[in-house]
Amino acid sequence: MLSGINPHFFSERTYGMIYLDNAATTSPKPRSVMQAVSEAMRTHTANPGRSGHSMSLASAELVYDARVKVADFFGCPKPEHVVFTSGCTMSANMVLKGILRPGDHFIISSLEHNAVSRPANTLMKSGVKMSVARIVPGDDAATLNNFKAVIRPNTRLIMTTHASNVFGVIVPIALIGRLCRERGILLGVDAAQTAGILPISCERMGIDFLCVAAHKGLYAPMGCGILICGEHPLAPFIEGGTGTQSLEQEQPAELPERLESGTLNVPGIAGIAAGIDFIKSQGIERIYRHEMELMHRLYTELKRMPIKLYTGGGVQSVPVLSFNVSGMDSFSAASLLDSKGIAVRSGLQCAPMAHRQFGTLPNGTIRVCPSVFTSPRDIDMLLQALKNIINGKF
Repeated sequence: MLSGINPHFFSERTYGMIYLDNAATTSPKPRSVMQAVSEAMRTHTANPGRSGHSMSLASAELVYDARVKVADFFGCPKPEHVVFTSGCTMSANMVLKGILRPGDHFIISSLEHNAVSRPANTLMKSGVKMSVARIVPGDDAATLNNFKAVIRPNTRLIMTTHASNVFGVIVPIALIGRLCRERGILLGVDAAQTAGILPISCERMGIDFLCVAAHKGLYAPMGCGILICGEHPLAPFIEGGTGTQSLEQEQPAELPERLESGTLNVPGIAGIAAGIDFIKSQGIERIYRHEMELMHRLYTELKRMPIKLYTGGGVQSVPVLSFNVSGMDSFSAASLLDSKGIAVRSGLQCAPMAHRQFGTLPNGTIRVCPSVFTSPRDIDMLLQALKNIINGKF
C-alpha cells in the first residue's frame, strides 16, 4: 500500500489473498466506505424523495450531497445531471439505446468491452450503422485520424473506452472530444478503468456522457454505477416511479428523475460519496503513481522471464498489465496462482475486441491490476509464484 498513509483508511486483506483483480472490482474497500455503507443501512432506510417525513428527507439529502460530490469530482457543472445506475454496463446501455435510432451512424473503438460492443451489435440489427476506429497504442495522432476517417454525415455518437480493461492503453479522450465538438457529434466515454485513476473533467474534455463503474476506482460497493449527462436529452432506459409528477403517465423530462426510476441504492450511493472522499484524501495523482510504479516493477521483471508481454513499457496506460506464460494457457496459469493465494483474472476479460487486436484470441491473457492497497511485496510474491510455475515447482 502507499507509504505514509494513515492505516485507519485501510481494511484487512480479503480472505488472506493477494488480490490483483482490481480491474474487475476493487478489493478490499477502505474502512471509511464500509462505515458509510453500514451507517446508511442503519440510519437512512427510507426512500429518498418519496415522502415528506424526516427519514425520507434525510435520505434525499444524502443522495443530493453525493450528486454534488460526484459532479465536482468529474467536472460536471450540474449535480442534477448525475444519474445513479447499477453499474457502468447499465450506463453504457442507457447512452447507446437512448441516443441511437435506425438510420443513425455511430463509432466505437477497437478496444471495447462487451458492455459497449454487445448493445452495439443489437442496435445494428435494428438499422443503426456502426464503424470501428482502431486505437494505435502510443500514437494519439494516428488514433485520432482513425476516428476522423470513419465519420459520416449521419454520425450521431462516438462511444469509446477511456482505457482498455485488458491492456491498459489510454485513449486520447480530450482530442476526440475536440473533434466531436467541431463535427457536432456526441461523445460517450466508458470510464470503467479510469474513474478514480486519472483526472476526468466532462466539461474540459468535451464528454457528453460519462459512464462510471463506481465499484472499481471509486472503491464503492458492487452494483454501483454512475452516468453523467450533458445537455443532450436521453430517452429513458426504464420508466416508472420517480417520486415526482406521479399523476402524469409520461416519464418526467427533467434530470435526474428522467433516468432514475424505482428505489435508489442509498447505501451504495453513500459508499460512492465516501469513496470519492477517500481518493481525494490520498490524491488521485499519488494513487496513480503508486499503482504505476508497481506495474513498472512487474513489467521489468517479467521481461526477464519466458513471459509474453503485449504492450511496451513506453505506452501511456492505466495500471493494467496482461501477459501469458510461455507454453501455458492463461486459465491454467491463473489456477496455479490461485492455489497459492494470488487472485488474477484470466481469459478474455469480457473484451474480445481488444484481444482480437492484440492477437490473444481464443484463450486470452492473465491480467494483473493493483489498487491503492497493493504493496511491492505483493508484486514480489506474484513474481516468485510465476518463477515457480515456469520452473515446474508447483
